[in-house]
Amino acid sequence: MDNQLRPLNLGEILDRTAQLYRRNFWLFVGTAALPLLIVFALAIPAGAIFIIPGIASSRAGELSPAQIGIIALIVIVALPIYLAVYVYSYAGITQATVSVHLGEKPTIRATLKSVHTRFWTYLWYLLLQGILAALVPMVVAMSIIVPLIYLMSRPDVDLGSRFALGFLMVLVGVVAFGAIVWLTLSFALGMAACVVEKKTAWESLVRSWHLSQGTRGRIFVTNLLVAALAFAIGMALAIPLLILVAVLPAAGITIANSSTTLVVTEILRVALDFISKVLLAPIYMIAAVLFYYDQRIRKEGFDIEWMMQRAGLTPPQPQSGPAGILGLAQTPSAASPGDSTGGFGPVTPPDTVEER
Repeated sequence: MDNQLRPLNLGEILDRTAQLYRRNFWLFVGTAALPLLIVFALAIPAGAIFIIPGIASSRAGELSPAQIGIIALIVIVALPIYLAVYVYSYAGITQATVSVHLGEKPTIRATLKSVHTRFWTYLWYLLLQGILAALVPMVVAMSIIVPLIYLMSRPDVDLGSRFALGFLMVLVGVVAFGAIVWLTLSFALGMAACVVEKKTAWESLVRSWHLSQGTRGRIFVTNLLVAALAFAIGMALAIPLLILVAVLPAAGITIANSSTTLVVTEILRVALDFISKVLLAPIYMIAAVLFYYDQRIRKEGFDIEWMMQRAGLTPPQPQSGPAGILGLAQTPSAASPGDSTGGFGPVTPPDTVEER
């Protein structure tokens, strides 16, 4: 990491992201794939119910009550599993990136195990981020749009007024979308702060809000590039599925065996989606960690602080106490003699970052 302890521009961050990903490909792919395999394993029986005798409908396009009930049960069971898997994937890749960037050589098992110790904190962080960045702007926008729809539906409103109300609805939607994007960029560094500094969920959001100031534009451009890459990979992986759909009619596939064909194509689609997620998930998270360290170097002189710690001139930064089930800090236990300095003797370097 020592050769990276300087402010990096956007091109250097993207180059460093590709470098870390290439050198630790199996670490990142394995960390992303192992949790997602659970979702993939659930998706296969969910599609197979369409060909179980007595459940599959003989008429294409219709679902029997048994099918609807089984699908609802699968959704109820799969939702908490998906949330847990997403936490392990997101926090695990972030932890792996931090370890690699610091010059360590982590394993997939150790990375996922480190997530397990603070699982509830990471889960609460992601839920809180979703509420603040997406749910709140959507609720505010809908509270304005719904009355406008009611006004437009009244018979005594003329065409000009309806046009004005429709334009206002579109404007509210655009503003809400802009607010969601801006808040997402503002909280983009929160998971890295939560992992590196062992902060609670709320403290990580506040930390990200301050650290992301001045670099949200660069994060936005990075997200656009990742989205473009995801579109290209998705199109490339969809070619086999498109070929299959085009060949089936020529092979004489009839409605009698269309249910089996539907399951096969759906399993293939889920498999391709799984591959694309595994390949793309680490890219954004690696870049987010690099932006986090870059902002700390720019705003807090983290490069000097890191070198002083490596030289033994300053103790490591104190960490928050253990987090409760909601990611809120708990009161630390009574300190033992000598704990007031975090276990280190009195150190007074001539010019520390804190003194400046």
